[in-house]
Amino acid sequence: MFQDAPQRAEPYRKFERETPRWFSDAKLGIFVHWGPFSVPAWAEPIGASGTMDLAHFFKHNPYAEWYHNTIRVPGSPAAEHHRDVHGGAPYDDFLDQWTAKNFDAGEFMALIAATGAGYVVPTAKHHDGVTLWEAPGTGERNTVHRGPRRDLIGEFGTAARAAGMRFGVYYSGGLDWHFSHSPPITDETSFAARPIDRAYADYAYDHVSALIARYRPDVLWGDIEWPDAGKPEGPKSLVRLFEAFYAAAPDGVVNDRWGETHWDFRTSEYQHGRAIEGAGMWENTRGTGYSFGYNQQEDESHCLSGPEAIRHFVDVVSRGGNLLLNVGLTQDGTVPTLQRRTLTELATWNAVNGPSVFGSTPVTGDIAKPAAEPWVRWTRTGRQVHAFISTTASAVTLETDPARIDAGSARFTGGMPASAQVADKGVILTMPVNPAATPLQVTFDLRSV
Repeated sequence: MFQDAPQRAEPYRKFERETPRWFSDAKLGIFVHWGPFSVPAWAEPIGASGTMDLAHFFKHNPYAEWYHNTIRVPGSPAAEHHRDVHGGAPYDDFLDQWTAKNFDAGEFMALIAATGAGYVVPTAKHHDGVTLWEAPGTGERNTVHRGPRRDLIGEFGTAARAAGMRFGVYYSGGLDWHFSHSPPITDETSFAARPIDRAYADYAYDHVSALIARYRPDVLWGDIEWPDAGKPEGPKSLVRLFEAFYAAAPDGVVNDRWGETHWDFRTSEYQHGRAIEGAGMWENTRGTGYSFGYNQQEDESHCLSGPEAIRHFVDVVSRGGNLLLNVGLTQDGTVPTLQRRTLTELATWNAVNGPSVFGSTPVTGDIAKPAAEPWVRWTRTGRQVHAFISTTASAVTLETDPARIDAGSARFTGGMPASAQVADKGVILTMPVNPAATPLQVTFDLRSV
């Protein structure tokens, strides 16, 4: 859940540096939301975060991973559903019903790696407080002792690295409904009740410290905030955690959801927080549908198709960001059909066009400009620029500076020449007779200036 990122503060300025190149070149990461919430797998697919009033959002929360909160919101449809379908059972009953019986980490990572993703970030502890490894202080309330009875974070990490990807962990430092017994969040002001005391700060510190020591993640992805008592410099402070993290992973990266502290990159979520996009290194995150956790209520009408996911990915990259695209696994550990379809179509497109996307940089407006209709986005690799075009028109005018782009060098993916003529407003490109549903790539050489 997105919260506006604050300004950096002392004593965290010592961690400021350039974002490591591997992260800015990666372009695509895969988020994984999995937990007891995957058993009921229920939320109202009302729309994307950032497009509605927060009071309405929390009462009708489209995030299935927030089920523990939404069923406690008075008058919510989730509360009614929970009463009618699950008899108002305690949330932790879902932990025992979570089997993960069909989860094969190697098979899952092969699917993910095929997309070209450079990193993967599973939830180690979401807001419900259930940890996917034997976290200190959790007793038996973790996946090693209950439910799956497996160290899922260990399995994720080993398989991700075997598949050639960087490994990260998500940790909810700002909320833990089990530890704090806090009231449900019903609007923006409810976040004031988040746990901020010393006891929770130490508890969260011990968790993240253990994640760093045991799994040596390359990405430390916090959420919501960090308990206030753990922010000032001291023995069990966030300062010490960041020191330990960078010592274990010198080229690791940290996101911006740790309160008034430090980040290597900013984050937006669906439509929420879009103002940060374009300022320094940033990452947009979203699910295939409106939820991160698997939601049985979502169907084709709520989910990104393969072409839509590809356009969103290219749009983010063309503006200088990374996309963290989420997978919400079912309770038994399988990838839902619609999500698998989208991932597979993204993988197929990236296998052909990826060299012009991964490791690319944005194209400045003095060279070429994007367009909404027809849909056009640009990337650059070395002395080449690449236009990605989605249209059914027979010809497209690309808004470019002909003095900067060699129209005669135009070619489609694979090197087949394309017909491009210089015009008043740029370059007129003749499109194939049967255009694909996915964006078509055309490459131009840059002229020397």
